[in-house]
Amino acid sequence: MSQLRVRGLAGKKALTGTLRVSGAKNSALKALAASILFADELRLTNVPLIEDIETLSTLLLGVGVTSQRTGDHERTFSAQNVTSGALDVPLSEKIRASIVLTGPLLSRTGGVSFPHPGGDVIGARPIDLFLAGFVAMGATATSMGGTYTLKAPQGLHGADIFFRIVSVTATETLMMAAVLAKGKTILRNAAMEPEIPHLAEFLNRSGAKISGAGTPTITIEGGPLLRAGGTSYDILPDRIEAGSFAILGSLLADELEITNCVPEHFAILTEMLRFSGAPIKAEGSSVRISGNGKRSNNTFKPLTISTHEYPGFATDLQAPMTVFLTQVNGESNVFETIFEGRLNYTQDLVQMGADITMGNPHQIIVRGPSTLYGRELFGPDIRAGLAYLIAALVAEGDSVINNVHYIDRGYERIEEKLAAIGAPVKRMQ
Repeated sequence: MSQLRVRGLAGKKALTGTLRVSGAKNSALKALAASILFADELRLTNVPLIEDIETLSTLLLGVGVTSQRTGDHERTFSAQNVTSGALDVPLSEKIRASIVLTGPLLSRTGGVSFPHPGGDVIGARPIDLFLAGFVAMGATATSMGGTYTLKAPQGLHGADIFFRIVSVTATETLMMAAVLAKGKTILRNAAMEPEIPHLAEFLNRSGAKISGAGTPTITIEGGPLLRAGGTSYDILPDRIEAGSFAILGSLLADELEITNCVPEHFAILTEMLRFSGAPIKAEGSSVRISGNGKRSNNTFKPLTISTHEYPGFATDLQAPMTVFLTQVNGESNVFETIFEGRLNYTQDLVQMGADITMGNPHQIIVRGPSTLYGRELFGPDIRAGLAYLIAALVAEGDSVINNVHYIDRGYERIEEKLAAIGAPVKRMQ
């Protein structure tokens, strides 16, 4: 297994240059699932080179969807010979996004079987919203030996579905299932993340009838298989990667430009950083940190962060932001409102020297500034793994980060990108 070896910069603002944001993991994975809805070939561009794309592509191959890489960041998918709705169990248990395949497969083939989707330490999350939605659309659902089986031999039909909690993945999965269902489906209390309307707009250009995507109420009129007609779907820039780079730059860069991004998609983060004192500014499709070396981290003001569904503060940026808060002057509070157990990584930051108190499983108090010291770390999930990398760069001394496959699942060639702006990060096999 590979490791990342990191030499700490001890808080010095030594980084400078340009970081280009890759395509969004959470946009690309849903686009791969959407290929099942198409009668012809679907071409994707700006696809990130990350492990989760490879895993989901292999899952699709297992049900008859073929793919071909036509460039470093371009792929084509063909679902013309979909023959099965049975998802490979070991692969599905590796990746949470496997659940997104269930909607298109059930709608197209009339049946799907799958295990509880996996992922990282926060991956074993309930799927009752998905099951309830499919049943409302006419499917039968059974579970035996850890495998779920859904059947709709006559096809799915439209339904009026209210999500009792906002769920991005359930919104996307049922929206795609409804594209091929008979009649009208209404999704209420739907998620509003930018990846959802972006996907819906492309599906509409290909023949779907989706309205309201990006609002709490989405209406879908079912119809036949979609046709891309030779057009391609350009994956959105990754707002989580862009935000993570903005946090890193606020801590350790003097001059940094983050390009190929949509600043409005992570505006709450940049506003938080600006309020705290970071010299950060959005400029078109980029974010710039300029003249940051003129100030010390201990003049940053403390913050209160509460994760929330979009357009609130993204839970996927919570761990990197907590590293930032270890370096500000004063007491900050972080409230994690989305996932259970997502603050457990802070124990490792405490071992590095951070002053963090766990108020309860959903709240921490961070007091700074603290001197962090390098150590050996084991990343527990995608986002905490990236937070450890930022912490290791902030620290004094050297660090080793294990479980790098978690970081690789969500961030393309991270060590190469960071090395290009002067970050002392090396991958060791």
